[in-house]
Amino acid sequence: MIATNERSAIETARAIAKGETSAVAECEAAIARIEERDADINAVVVRDFDRAREAAKAADAAVAAGEAKPLLGVPMTIKESHDMAGLPTTWGVESAKDFIAQRDSLVVRRLKAAGAVLLGKTNVPPMLADWQSDNPIYGRTSNPHDLSRVVGGSSGGSAAALAAGMVPLEYGSDIGGSIRIPANFCGVYGLKPTYGIVPLEGHYFPGTDGADIPLSVTGPLARTAEDLALAINLTSDIALPGAPSRALKDYRLLVVTDTDLAIVDDQISAAVERVAEQCAQAGATVSRSSDLLPDLAALHSEYLHMLLTVLAVRDPASDYPLPDLPGWCDMLDKQARARRQYRALFEGFDAILCPNAGVTAFEHTPVPMRDRKLVINGEERDFGEQFGWVSIATYPGLPAISAPIGADADGLPIGLQIIGDIHADHTVVELARLIGAAADG
Repeated sequence: MIATNERSAIETARAIAKGETSAVAECEAAIARIEERDADINAVVVRDFDRAREAAKAADAAVAAGEAKPLLGVPMTIKESHDMAGLPTTWGVESAKDFIAQRDSLVVRRLKAAGAVLLGKTNVPPMLADWQSDNPIYGRTSNPHDLSRVVGGSSGGSAAALAAGMVPLEYGSDIGGSIRIPANFCGVYGLKPTYGIVPLEGHYFPGTDGADIPLSVTGPLARTAEDLALAINLTSDIALPGAPSRALKDYRLLVVTDTDLAIVDDQISAAVERVAEQCAQAGATVSRSSDLLPDLAALHSEYLHMLLTVLAVRDPASDYPLPDLPGWCDMLDKQARARRQYRALFEGFDAILCPNAGVTAFEHTPVPMRDRKLVINGEERDFGEQFGWVSIATYPGLPAISAPIGADADGLPIGLQIIGDIHADHTVVELARLIGAAADG
């Protein structure tokens, strides 16, 4: 089931442009892969094949007319929470099962403008609020590496579709690791962009609209780092700085595997340390401590308060106590101070290397997150602790990528989280590419 020989998005676009294949042929091949591989995985839960075929025909006509677009004719899917006109947007919530979007989200419009052919939408947990993707409308998505395991969430169907080789490119969202954790669990790449650079328009709870949600971002997932770089350029509101033209030896890296945030499985710590040693051997400056590193546990506490507040505002069933206006402003002040702390840190470092989570993909479970336990290094721990690793980047709005770096003893993927400074999205993507190239020899 795992992808082995399918082209990347960039390779597909080039092949179509050169006439080595066609948009229709690539569309049909992707549809065939979905129909062949998705029965047990259940990743692509909303299928829009007829309109995709028409879009592929139009792409081939554009190629014949001499048009050139970065994703012209490339088939892809998108997370169910992004609006696509004429298709349901439910966020996995049964009460929203009949909501049909009337307009494409801004991200969808930008991807289509770049020539992408959208085949459908991929699975999520209810309210995009779990690290497994299972809901009463579409059912459960299983990990292509081991069907007894979760795919992560909330962009779980996105990562599963990529890992199974159904499509070369996906687009998800992230407020609590929802891009990084699925990428981590499924062995693909996922970029949580700098906060605010990709618009959230059309990525609202069904039937609502309003201001962008604090902490929340939308971003791409792919099987190569290069595809992430292209996708973020196509969807960002700003022209991001390019990656520095450097070799691995020129990077200054801070490695964090042992904190008060959350316990980490020894296999994951060892994998991160192996990468750090590879970087050091290549000439990179690698540190394992810094006085400039903020108090991660304290900032994680502030992150949780802000996250739960944001979620409670949009969930009428929540009983989380909401702050008054001075209380909310105090939360924003604390977040701003955290951003300034990280700005000082990144004057001395190019990136932080750390886990995305302390576990690999765990077994499917009906136990809700608030009661869920994980066994790590033989010790039972509260599930919620694991949000500590993703909060490092989410709370201050930093860009972070999950990049595959190996597997555990059960063959389940291990991912590395690479965190950079504000707007250094291309730096973390390029560093992931360099690390992957070094590992490949």
